[in-house]
Amino acid sequence: MLEELKSMTFANEAEEAAWWESHQDDLLEDFKIATVEGQVGYGTLVKRAALPSTTIRLDPEDIAKARVQAAARGLRYQTYLKMIIHEELRKVEQQAVNS
Repeated sequence: MLEELKSMTFANEAEEAAWWESHQDDLLEDFKIATVEGQVGYGTLVKRAALPSTTIRLDPEDIAKARVQAAARGLRYQTYLKMIIHEELRKVEQQAVNS
């Protein structure tokens, strides 16, 4: 279930919320198994503090587009840009594996 979740994308927040609600029992079981196996660690705040920071220069028009697209998804634009970079890196990595 958790591996499936890593590759999922949702059209909007309502679709994502419906997915979480319909899979909550399965996710609870996965969480229990992960806890027993010792795979559950500290939360996001601890991870975020350990993450390195980087600075990139972006065209103001690209930032404006990111703000609009992020707002449509109910996200902050920095979060949205991070999400786009993460998804693209994962896609390129998967293409390399499949080649």
